[in-house]
Amino acid sequence: MTDQEEWSSDSSQAVEISIVQAGQASPKALSTFHPEFTYPIFGEEERIFGYQGLRIHFRFAAHDLRPVVQISYDKKFKPVGDTKATDIKETLEDWIPSTAFERATAFDAHLQNDSAAKDFKPPGELIDSYTSRERKFEIWSGELTDPAVQEIISRIQIFIPFFIEGGMPLDLGDEEWTQARWRVFFLYEKLPRSPNANTSSYSIVGYSTSYRFLTYVPPAQKPSLQTFTLPPPTPIHPASLPSRARISQFLILPPHQHHSHGSHLINAITRTFLADPTISEITVEDPNEAFDDLRDYCDYARLRANNTFSQITLNTSLPPSTMSHKQRVVPTSHLLDVPLLESLRRKNKLAPRQFYRLVELYLLSLIPPYKRQSGVARLTQRGKTKDDDDRAYYYWRLLVKQRVYKKNCDVLMQLDRSERIEKVEQTVGEVAGDYERLLRGIEGGKGTTTETGSVRRKRKVVLDDEDEDDDAEQAGEASALKRRREME
Repeated sequence: MTDQEEWSSDSSQAVEISIVQAGQASPKALSTFHPEFTYPIFGEEERIFGYQGLRIHFRFAAHDLRPVVQISYDKKFKPVGDTKATDIKETLEDWIPSTAFERATAFDAHLQNDSAAKDFKPPGELIDSYTSRERKFEIWSGELTDPAVQEIISRIQIFIPFFIEGGMPLDLGDEEWTQARWRVFFLYEKLPRSPNANTSSYSIVGYSTSYRFLTYVPPAQKPSLQTFTLPPPTPIHPASLPSRARISQFLILPPHQHHSHGSHLINAITRTFLADPTISEITVEDPNEAFDDLRDYCDYARLRANNTFSQITLNTSLPPSTMSHKQRVVPTSHLLDVPLLESLRRKNKLAPRQFYRLVELYLLSLIPPYKRQSGVARLTQRGKTKDDDDRAYYYWRLLVKQRVYKKNCDVLMQLDRSERIEKVEQTVGEVAGDYERLLRGIEGGKGTTTETGSVRRKRKVVLDDEDEDDDAEQAGEASALKRRREME
């Protein structure tokens, strides 16, 4: 073993995180876990030089997330010339508040003797509660302008460089109007009372942030000229303006993953925005694969439960003239009731990409699995086969092809015809494969237990499968080859 290896520590193993509460004689840990990654803090190699037996222990008060960090080690490297051990405290100072470096004894004393903890309630308002495995949980929501929300957010954001790849902490120094655009959701477990009278009954499980961005709503009739002054005499609150809602950060802590908490949290967020008449659409900011799956399962269950899917049918009885050699394109309006779909999409406040993916997923589920698996071999029969399921599968693939082609038309037209066909076929095949994976999860009940830990890896798709909303495309940011989504 070289000196470098002897004095090098894996930062993801050295960092340990505990959620603690006041105990009978001293604080006790409710859960302890390691981060998913540490490279935002300690570099791409996730190594810390200069220590043996290194331990960086973060402890958070379960109710208000008050943090403390303890750094310990068995041996420390003695400087040789310019080579010296990593200054861990200096490295962490850009990521955690200075109060986290207080003495562990002071943190313990505060936790054990904080009489206000027993009366603690999460900030904001209670929007949902549920029981899982005979344990009680609550979801609270509040605006970022609330000082109590800001305090919790300032502390829980320490988890971002450990669990949310590419995540950025919220700027709590923004103007009040900007902060009013943000809404935060906290998920807590409601614990039984502890022998220590100062112990809070709340323990953090996860959280999510969201923000509003204004959207233009065309007036029903030509507006009349009005005189107004700036700034307006009465302040305009962002919540009163027509907007889209965008879910930003979303995290369920590792000890609570795979227990349906992610589903409960996203469903509570969705219900909040569905009930808000100023919100026209619910979108997600750069979702990772785990969150994509979670959202797909939850949205699919919602559209099935509220009878949205029961109104949608794929027309497979097209006249022969539609499939003539001269008529190479079958309009989507011949296959689906487009006005009805748009009405259903707006009612459910889903972005176009998400809604039409769910529609494709539902229509595919109506075709027997054995026909979906063997149907590709019979596609040469086009839509003329007498087998209803074969015909449905043919038209389903045609529907997906059209969506993929329309989105990537500019790029595809730069390719030879044979290459265009190959690219579209490959993309549709991968879309179908991904839908099959999702359907297996739905049919197996996985959709009720899938959680997300926020690792931003994408499923591969040869061509872009449409943007989350129209804004990026309008701004010229969309690229037909910008995203390759990695399939499992």
